[in-house]
Amino acid sequence: MGSDGGVAMRKPRFLCLHGFRTSADILQKQVGKWPESVLGQIDLVFADAPFPSQGKSDVEGIFDAPYYEWFQFNKEFTEYTNFDECLAYIEDYMIKHGPFDGLLGFSQGAILSAALPGLQAKGLALTKVPKIKFLIIISGAKLKSPSVAEKAYSSTIQCQSIHFLGETDFLRQYGVELLESFVDPLVIHHPKGHTVPRLDEKSLQIMLGFLERIQKMLPEKEEEVC
Repeated sequence: MGSDGGVAMRKPRFLCLHGFRTSADILQKQVGKWPESVLGQIDLVFADAPFPSQGKSDVEGIFDAPYYEWFQFNKEFTEYTNFDECLAYIEDYMIKHGPFDGLLGFSQGAILSAALPGLQAKGLALTKVPKIKFLIIISGAKLKSPSVAEKAYSSTIQCQSIHFLGETDFLRQYGVELLESFVDPLVIHHPKGHTVPRLDEKSLQIMLGFLERIQKMLPEKEEEVC
């Protein structure tokens, strides 16, 4: 990141949550396509989800196994299994490997990442770790379970956030709806589908602007939980 007055600045630290039936290694490879001008400014930690894949992965033949999933759901995405266990797992991971300033998520990991600050603000998740301040949401959406959604999105989410919306992504319309829950979200539009895209010149400038904004808001010392 360079230095300011001879003192090295602390990088924003993100816990990265991968997509459904993929893995930490896979998301690391996907995000690794971004340029060093971005990756050099942030500290990324990639976690595997708690549950081994319970079915076929869409990335078989593209990325190697093993694959994991954060929680399970019905066909309508309205009922979840192991959701509370997933939240407890993420909190435990953040305690052991944190502290973290923000979350980066793709697909199922993005849906989780976008919901966690609202649940944390209500004291329903991540109560033992510092407040999530920053979000990088790639192919995100809202949780559809009514009991969870009314708690996660009932108040406007105050985090600084940047959202990637793919032109041909099947989640695109849901990602647009998600924006309504955030204060002043930044948006990167890209021509691809349900993927972590490379950053073209315009996307790169938006991303660098986001990183500059959050760096200014970063406490010099890592926060303790009160």
